[in-house]
Amino acid sequence: MALSARKVATAPAGRHSDGKGLMLLVKKSGARSWVFRYQLDGKRRDMGLGPYPEINLAAAREKVMVLRRQLIEGVDPLNSASERVFTFRDLAAELIENKRPGWKNAKHAAQWVSTLEAYAYPILGKMDVRTINTPQVHAALKPIWTAKPETASRVRQRIEAVLDYASALGVRDGANPARWRGHLQNILPRPSSIRQVQHHPALDWQEMPDFMAELSKRNGVSAKALMFTILTAARSGEVRGMQWSEVNLKTAVWTVPADRMKTSKEHRVPLTPEAAALLGKPGEADQLAFGNPLHPSRLLSDMALTSVLRKMGRSDITVHGFRSTFRDWAGETTSFPREVIEAALAHQLRDKAEAAYARGDLFDKRRLLMEAWTSFLMD
Repeated sequence: MALSARKVATAPAGRHSDGKGLMLLVKKSGARSWVFRYQLDGKRRDMGLGPYPEINLAAAREKVMVLRRQLIEGVDPLNSASERVFTFRDLAAELIENKRPGWKNAKHAAQWVSTLEAYAYPILGKMDVRTINTPQVHAALKPIWTAKPETASRVRQRIEAVLDYASALGVRDGANPARWRGHLQNILPRPSSIRQVQHHPALDWQEMPDFMAELSKRNGVSAKALMFTILTAARSGEVRGMQWSEVNLKTAVWTVPADRMKTSKEHRVPLTPEAAALLGKPGEADQLAFGNPLHPSRLLSDMALTSVLRKMGRSDITVHGFRSTFRDWAGETTSFPREVIEAALAHQLRDKAEAAYARGDLFDKRRLLMEAWTSFLMD
């Protein structure tokens, strides 16, 4: 007797047939998954199709129709599946789409995409999930495990979920290399212990709108320079040394020459209206945009912006830390690709393949990113 949606959701532990080889497997724990049972050359074979409710009854039936056509054509579905490359990125995207209807907040999906894009895909993205093991998972997590423990913990959980999904589909065998209990806990320090001892020179991105509202109440060149530094995600030295010859207000672009960049490469910075407004009236070409109030031809000292933070009672954070804040916000709450975020920070990509892909400076995409950042800060 064919299954119904209600029967699928309420069936007791055991195997429940829908016909044509499709079965619902219900474990004692209540976990449910789909299995396709078929015979080939006189031998019975079972093929996992994925978990319920991520794959509903209609989707499972569609899968079986495709597999039955393969059998008619003389193709063994299991052998066909073994020849396909199931990349981590592809299965992650599939899992996210399957889970999306059950997430109340649309930002949840965006956070999954952005964190995996930033931290998991550079190492795991193109790998076949069947070949991913503990060293690769560890390599993805290690760079952020102590620097960003909360983010790293979420990334680990999401990697584990993707690999569990692969196992439920019957694509992957063996224990999950991203599991914490009894496995990664023997390699990495407990996240909670890191949080207790770690000092945070950067402000949590969720506090930024309130911080910017307070900063906007302050007058003076240093306060404006700090706000400009935050809005552009630039280094303070680049802002303090900015001359009017580098600024084009008509095109809303600030071009930092190579000799003033840490990377020794010219860097174009898109200016939002809010950032441009902080510059005020244009001066002479060789005039500093944020010159010393007492000596306009001299740069603000490297402590001038830090002094603003101290006067605000925020000696616990640093000016440079706002770049980390920007990076965390972009990585955790937006779907902008990693290479766009890194380009906005004028970082050189370590991965040669990524660097080759992003030969340009991704300026138009960076403008959209900075507009989103400004909108978030000024909301």
